[in-house]
Amino acid sequence: MNVGTKVALAVAVAAVCVAGAIGVLVHRSTAADQLATARSDLDRQLLGAADDLAAGRRSPGWVDPPDLPAPVARAVRGNVRVTYLQSGGAHRRLWAATRISGGKVLAVRRSYAPEERSLSALDRTLLLTGAAATVVVSLAGLFLGVRMGRRATVAARTAERIADGDLDARVRPGGRDEIARLAASVDTMADALGARLEAERRVTADIAHELRTPVAGMTTAVGLLPPGRASELVKESVDKLRGLVEDVLEVARLDAQVAAVETEPREVGAMARRAGGPLEGVEVRVVADTVVTTDPRRVERILVNLAANALRHGAPPVLVEVDGAVVRVRDHGSGYPPELLAVLNTSGPQRFSKGSKTGGTGLGLTIATGQARLLGARLDFRNHPEGGAEVTLSLPADKAADQGTGT
Repeated sequence: MNVGTKVALAVAVAAVCVAGAIGVLVHRSTAADQLATARSDLDRQLLGAADDLAAGRRSPGWVDPPDLPAPVARAVRGNVRVTYLQSGGAHRRLWAATRISGGKVLAVRRSYAPEERSLSALDRTLLLTGAAATVVVSLAGLFLGVRMGRRATVAARTAERIADGDLDARVRPGGRDEIARLAASVDTMADALGARLEAERRVTADIAHELRTPVAGMTTAVGLLPPGRASELVKESVDKLRGLVEDVLEVARLDAQVAAVETEPREVGAMARRAGGPLEGVEVRVVADTVVTTDPRRVERILVNLAANALRHGAPPVLVEVDGAVVRVRDHGSGYPPELLAVLNTSGPQRFSKGSKTGGTGLGLTIATGQARLLGARLDFRNHPEGGAEVTLSLPADKAADQGTGT
């Protein structure tokens, strides 16, 4: 149940409670006033009947009526003039009685039906008025709740977009209530996060650029070393360092969103063979081929990174399977740890994190995910039921055309 619905229900319940309380108070107050007025009027009639009886005129009262209620009879024995509302039967009756000479009782009575009809009419009016007021207030509460819910939803969706990497998303709140403060806080958070990420990207790019020159010099110097095991170790380390610098620059370009996409129609199977063919321990299998309009260089970079990551952190053989616009890269290792798999399928690969418990810079999956996002593709990570880690690259299907099957 969202905030808007909760507010609407709360307002409706409050309106019903207020209308009910007011109705009960008005009913009781009116009933008490009616009874007091009726008692006073009947008491005056009793006094008039007593005067008529004393003057020998025809009196509207009854002397010692046989149906006199017992409570009235007990009260008048003490020379008390009494009025009494008798319940029971189809209608209630109002009595007034007093003691006269000779120890007799003079009483007058009348039906209480007019007051009951008047009170019933008042109850109907109160019910209709309360219902109408409840509907109006509930509609106002629904409008307010829906408006609050929409504003909160906009803030939540904007926060989700920011979490997904859209740092230009803003709520731009209006008003001065708590939701407006929340929305302003989301915008402030986005500004601060964008500034921090931009600063980190610039620092990373600057460091990588500064490292390119000395790394190039080291590569040249390694070529001048005499052959030997020591030279081979130095060359391997320099090659790894050069690859790391190039990966860092690639991540910086992806973060800055300055990478250009050059699309053209290409067969997915051909791109998979070019990417996985040169790698030892990688088998490319084409189940169903298709042509997609994409940037082939970036698709091949994604597949190379996924296959290299599988070789580095999994176990050969690594199978690259093409099924139309879907490419699956699977190794035969122990698979992703559960905690890493949860991170990969929620926030995506974290740079400089490791794909397994052994070695690796963690930039391979980061670059692959960034390239896929740039192409409008999707990467899904899972552990294969028969063992090993599996990554599925799904290229945009609306740009694909089936070209048959192959092996």
